[in-house]
Amino acid sequence: MLAAAPAVTSLLCRQVVQAAVLACAATGCATRSSEVVPQRTDPAEFVDWSCERMDEESDRVQLRAADVAYAVDARSGNNIIMLGVGVMVFWPALLAMRPDGIEAQELAALKGRYEALGSAARQRPCPPPPEAMSAQRAAKLPLVAGERFVYEERVNPKAPPQELGLRVLALKRDRIEFAADMGGQTLPGPWSQDLAGNTQADNRAPLIKWRRLLQPDMQLGQVLSGDLYAADPTTLGHARLRGQVVAQGVQSIAGRSFDVAVIELFGDAPLGDNDSTRLSGVMAVDRSSGLLLRLELSSANPTYTMRRRLVRVEAPAG
Repeated sequence: MLAAAPAVTSLLCRQVVQAAVLACAATGCATRSSEVVPQRTDPAEFVDWSCERMDEESDRVQLRAADVAYAVDARSGNNIIMLGVGVMVFWPALLAMRPDGIEAQELAALKGRYEALGSAARQRPCPPPPEAMSAQRAAKLPLVAGERFVYEERVNPKAPPQELGLRVLALKRDRIEFAADMGGQTLPGPWSQDLAGNTQADNRAPLIKWRRLLQPDMQLGQVLSGDLYAADPTTLGHARLRGQVVAQGVQSIAGRSFDVAVIELFGDAPLGDNDSTRLSGVMAVDRSSGLLLRLELSSANPTYTMRRRLVRVEAPAG
């Protein structure tokens, strides 16, 4: 049996997609998240929890809800939420999402848990969540405010290395903020990441960025997906990434002990107006803080070709 010609196959695929979109528009095949009734969770579940523990669980619930909402939105073909803004302002935006199926069930459970946590915190009563990271949590991280993490950066294998510095400015409840410099020159900032290691949408430094890719407490074999953005903010489009955790364990890097997750990356990068090209690479991050330890990307699009590795850690100034 002869295979369909590529052009014919592509046309058929487009027709199928168009028909599906029209069918959804006519029949309403997805509901708004505001119509998803929260699955009731008893606030009594959290009666013995400290205020700090409830704050941390609320953060975790919101981060997971962001992932579910984006996945649902991407499937429906309408990415209307920018999730890089941080958990502090995310939850109200969730009402714009349109989940259904399994995601709707999970979202209902997350909304119910979030509401129950809020109810338990009010009954206690707990003070508003602090912006700063708790001292207990900060003590578990392999970094402290003021330290400068120094990387060797190459835009391609043959290019001379440059020195990239990321100095820890602040440990926040939901993110870590850095001051970035390249070759001794301060970059626009601050540069921030969430505690899984995803870079934030408002980062202005001209460095490659990844969003919604990394997850808290990544496990061996876990499959990931997210987006990769070029260092040049004027670059049109972005790369789609998938990854899998292929190694995990404690390693000593630059004289510091880290709980490392190694992730094999693969995906598609834009190439020209309507084309794409293969992208592959590897990433290593510290699981407890999300700190990047190594990143290697290879693609026919030079925008998505680079190498970055941690080479030393400098003590806080003064």
